[in-house]
Order: sequence, then C-alpha cells, then structure tokens
Amino acid sequence: MGAAAGGRYDCIVVGGGHNGLVCAAYLARSGRSVLVLEAAERLGGAAATREFAPGFQVSACAHLLHLMPPALMQELDLAAHGLKLAAQHLPTVALSPDGEHLRLSDAGLQGAAAHEAAAYADWRRRLGRLATALHPLLAATPPRLGTGAWRDRASLLRLGWGVRRLGRRDMRELLRIGGMCVHDLLEEHFASAVLKGALAFDAVLGTNLGPRSPGTVFSLLYRMAAPGGTEVLAQPRGGLGALTQALCRAAVAAGAQVRTLAPVARLQVRADRVCGVVLGSGEEIAASAVISSVDPKTTFLGLLGSEHLDAGFVRRVSLLRARGLAAKVHLALERLPQFRGLDTAALHGRLLVAPTPEYVERAFNHSKYGEYSAAPVLEITVPTLADPTLAPPGKHVLSVIAQYVPYDLAGGWQAQRQHFEELVIRTITAFAPELPECLRGAQLLGPRDIEREFRIAGGHWHHAELALDQFFMVRPVPGAAQYRAPLPGLFLCGAGCHPGGGVMGLPGRNAARQVLQEAA
Repeated sequence: MGAAAGGRYDCIVVGGGHNGLVCAAYLARSGRSVLVLEAAERLGGAAATREFAPGFQVSACAHLLHLMPPALMQELDLAAHGLKLAAQHLPTVALSPDGEHLRLSDAGLQGAAAHEAAAYADWRRRLGRLATALHPLLAATPPRLGTGAWRDRASLLRLGWGVRRLGRRDMRELLRIGGMCVHDLLEEHFASAVLKGALAFDAVLGTNLGPRSPGTVFSLLYRMAAPGGTEVLAQPRGGLGALTQALCRAAVAAGAQVRTLAPVARLQVRADRVCGVVLGSGEEIAASAVISSVDPKTTFLGLLGSEHLDAGFVRRVSLLRARGLAAKVHLALERLPQFRGLDTAALHGRLLVAPTPEYVERAFNHSKYGEYSAAPVLEITVPTLADPTLAPPGKHVLSVIAQYVPYDLAGGWQAQRQHFEELVIRTITAFAPELPECLRGAQLLGPRDIEREFRIAGGHWHHAELALDQFFMVRPVPGAAQYRAPLPGLFLCGAGCHPGGGVMGLPGRNAARQVLQEAA
C-alpha cells in the first residue's frame, strides 16, 4: 500500500490531537496512505500551546507530560523532530496553610518527620509493586470475554500471569485494596494530613470522585502504572503544543498527510461498512478504514449516527459517564509572587492545594448538588521558570487545574464564571499574598468551555470517566472495547479508549496495531 490515489486513502484519522497523530505516524510507518483531518486551525486538541494574553502562552488544557512511554517517544524519534524537554522529574510540593509544606520527589518525602518519610518510602515500594502488574495492560489490547479466539485467551493468560507473579502476599493485597476508597487506605499508612491530602488529590485528579469514593485506590494505581509513576513529570519546551508539533512532523516524515480547518460532518457508510468521510464543505473522501480520535459519544452518535447501530449499543454510549468536573485557569503575571515558606527552586515543580483528605472530600461534596467547590483543590505550575519563552522577559505564567466545577452548574456557568475565577485566585493568594499585585490577565476554561473549544463532548479530558466500570475490557463500552467499532471499517484511537486520558499516546499506538492486524 502506498500514496493515496484518486482521493482515496488506506486510512483516514479524524482529529489531530496527540493520539490521532500517534496513530497516523504508526500507520504511515507501516506503508499505509494516511490522511489526518483536523477541524481546528491548529493541531493538538487539548494538548496545544496557545496565547491567552498578549505575549503570554500556556499549555491550553493539559499542562504536564508524564504518561507517555519513553519507548513510544524513541520509536517515533520525537527528539529528532524537535521535541525538547524544558524540565524533567518535577517534584510535587504539598502546600500547607501553616507553611510546613511537604516535598514529594524521586528522592522521597522531605519536610516531614522521619517516621512519616519511612512510611512514604514503604508506600511507594508497596504500591509500586502492585502498579507493576497493571503496567503491561496500558500497551495491550484488551481481550474479549466469552470467546474462543486464541488471541483473547492468550491475553487473559498474560494478564493472569502478571498478577500471579506478584506473589501470594501482594496478590491478596491487590484484591483487598483495588476497590477501596483511597481515604481508608491512607488512614492505614500515614499520620500527616498534608501528605494524605496530596496523595488523595492524585487519586481523584480529573475524576468525578472524592477520596471516600470506592475505586479511588484503583485510579491511583492507574496513575502509578505509567512508566516511572506519578513522580516522573516533565515539561516540554514550548508547552505541550511542541509535543504535538513533533508528533505531526513524525507522521508527515513517515508519509502521512495532514489537513487543518477540515471538519468532518459525517462518516460515509455503504453496505454496512464505514468507507470514508464527508467534510463540512461537502467534500467526500474515501478510505478503507476510518480511525476516530474524537470522543466516543461524538463519534457514534454524531459522526456515525444511531441509525447504523443497534439500540442496546446506542443506549450504552448514551449512558457513558463523560462530563468533566475540572476547570483550567491561566494567569499572566508581571512578576513572580513569593509563596510563603518556599524558595524559587521549589516552584519549578507542581504545587498542590489539598491540605487534608477531608478538604478534598468537602470540595467534591459541592459537585453532587451542581455547585462548584467553595474551597477548590488545585494543581499549580509555573511553566515559565523552566521555559521563559512562554512569556515576555521577566514575566511569568501560572497554570492551574481546579476541581470541582460541574458541567451542569446550578445557575449556569456564565453567571458564575467571574466568581469562580476570583475564588481560585483567592485560594492561591492564601499561599502567595503578592499574587493580586502581580496579576496582569486571566483566562478560565470550565467544562463547557473545554467542550466547545476542544470539541470534547461533556468537557472531560479523558473523553469518558476513568473508573472500574469504564476501564480496560469495558472501555468505552462493551462492543467497542478493542478499538473496533461495531460497524466494520471504523476504529477508535482517542482518550475514550483503553487505557484512557492523559498525554500518553498509547490509545493511538494500540489502535494503529489493531488496524494493521485486521488488514493483515
């Protein structure tokens, strides 16, 4: 297979986000003719860098790189295509109202009593072993249950063997804690409220869950299953948009074609098979396979249409939990404010406002009633400390993820936008009193803004809630859990697929393998 002829391609990838570009690069490297169609003016989706105030740039939605496997980056030779990391192995600072902040890094826990530091080291070893059993799942295609296919049986055997290798003690522990709430597990191990708050934050980041919600230990293990775990955080030079650009160059170098400002209006179906796309302009483009990096609800109910699917499948997609609960706040600063109890070096990592598990749980409680958190939990980064090119000389950018902000906010988002933005600034000001004096501009993106600007139904950056009932063999829904849609010719490669959201690229790589396997 080679270059497209007569307007027909082997593969069309719908959506130029990072997963779509990863998928396109692997398909093109295999010799397929590939066309990437992106509706927006620029590539990247939620992993893009953009200007939000004159001269100030920021990673628009996601703001750190920590889930993409080094092997994937090496396979696509992203360094040769311009990707440079401004900072790696970023530490986490858990902010405390009394100034007794804790630092969590590869070196362990600093700022706490010796017995707490020892307990944290044991925690990392123990959960690290359990997460190791989950790690191979991230790069694997989930098996189907109830089939006699040898591939599915082999996959299940590998899964069982990975758990069995843990040994009897760790197997029992995994079974015991896998469905637990993280609050209870933290109570078993730690006394420090600030440490428990920080670890609880990582378990609920980007979820519709609180620390007392069942399954939050699983979500923490999932984050730790990434290569290096949660502590290996990196910042690309130029923001996450630089990663997207490198992925685009890798795809184009492999032979893929990329078109922006080319929104797909619908998928073409003939003889019960997806055979191409129709653009918003009316242009028709044929393909042997269409791979969508768009969220599952938009793909199935919007681009494809329920008339091509059975009623049971349509109902499962309709009920998919995919409403975001996180907001993104960007602050343009005339100068860097001083955080009480921290030197400038400490600001190079991420700062967490989650002083206790109870604080996080109370923040979550408001969302149950359609309210935003009265005291939100925050993840704060200052990307300009490692990458001054993102702002004018001497000035800085503050990037914040804030929870919880319901998609369906009582009273409407527009009426409360300013209030929530001011609340986030006040929350940070409690730790950095000079912040209001340094502020030059601000931008707030709630779930509905994320939905509109990045074309993600529900405004959830995982495209679908990451929980036990929407994970692995049932992600996004039964009948579409192996990157294949129920209709031949259509595949999925976005964050709504296994293994989920985060800037990891694994859904794109896994999906490409499935497309190639089916065509073999």
